[in-house]
Amino acid sequence: MGTPGARRQARGEVERLPSGSLRVRVYAGVDPGSGKRRYLTETVPAGPAADREAESVRTRLLDEVDAMRNPQARERPLANARPRGRRRGELTVAAVARLAGVSAPTVSKVLNGRPGVAATTRRRVEAALREHGYRRPEAVVRAPNVEVVFFGMQSYLAVEVMHGVERVAGTHRLAVGFTDAARQSATGRSWAHDLLSRQPYGVVVVHLGFTSEQHGLLATSGIPLVALDPTGEPEHSVPSVGAANWSGGIAAARHLLSLGHQRIAVIAGPPDRMCARARLGGIRAAMAEHGVPLDDRLVRIGQWFAFEEGFNHARELLRLPDPPTAVLCGNDLQALGVYEAARQAGLRIPEDLSVVGFDDIPAVRWCGPPMTTVRQPMVEMGAAAAELVLALAAGRTPDQARVELATTLIVRDSTAPPK
Repeated sequence: MGTPGARRQARGEVERLPSGSLRVRVYAGVDPGSGKRRYLTETVPAGPAADREAESVRTRLLDEVDAMRNPQARERPLANARPRGRRRGELTVAAVARLAGVSAPTVSKVLNGRPGVAATTRRRVEAALREHGYRRPEAVVRAPNVEVVFFGMQSYLAVEVMHGVERVAGTHRLAVGFTDAARQSATGRSWAHDLLSRQPYGVVVVHLGFTSEQHGLLATSGIPLVALDPTGEPEHSVPSVGAANWSGGIAAARHLLSLGHQRIAVIAGPPDRMCARARLGGIRAAMAEHGVPLDDRLVRIGQWFAFEEGFNHARELLRLPDPPTAVLCGNDLQALGVYEAARQAGLRIPEDLSVVGFDDIPAVRWCGPPMTTVRQPMVEMGAAAAELVLALAAGRTPDQARVELATTLIVRDSTAPPK
């Protein structure tokens, strides 16, 4: 591997890792807060251009060290620095400390998620970082992993997402970790603060809303974030991955309409979930297109996508003087609840009642009868989210801010023409 010069060779080193990736490390002096030696480190993925990229990275890191040691150069943007998005100036840690009325080591602790900072002080520093558009200019040591954040880990869908993320991360010799935001919120600690201390390559949040403060905290430290099936519309700057829920709702409704059903009930998901609104919207559109508008008296809204919701709402619907001949559900768990309500009412599926779910979890292939449902490609969605977050970590701007993967209607034995 060539060297750009003796001075740079002495101050920067490139190490070839067992994975084939190259780790570039440049000595950057002593940290005034901890008194420890500080290095700027960056890993270049394995590939035919890795050697050339590593030399470019080493040159850039050396220039960054020179800029940190030269106060006049520090005020100028680095010509070779990798772009990190729109910035309001090259704000330094010392400047943030002055704005927040704290010391520079305190700002450093906040940026790295370290303890030892009072909650009120931490909030004041975080506000100053956000309000003044601070973006960490120097490279930092990143843990070789992608972190996936869930709200609860009970769902089988979470396992499929992890498989998809690992499929991509594994090819880059990166590990995959997970954080349970539900557990974190129970302890009163923000999952974003924990991730700061771990410094992963990137973060994928799944089925989870996040605040602008949480996003800003990660962005300030240069940790890219991607949302997978977000609960609401993410901020315009946050790339997201989802399924074609509207199309899935249309396909499910058209299937029942093609069988001859007209009195169709819907048990929808939580109204604050973007996917639930899209599925219900697709059902409405398909039925209106067919000339059979959805009867709002047959619509029930769930709050948790839960089995109990499907059971309780179906019991109520089946007791109506003119009950539905088919039920479309927001997810498979609700549909399994409809199965139980039908069993207790002495109804047969599909002879007396057709049922359609959404997700295609393994249980619906084994229940009696096997369930017609709309399949979400969760493994592929996890892989797409991992591709996006690794592109952001490499400093590339994704071609699309929103990636939407197709859903598929899987017809099994729970649907048939009405009597």
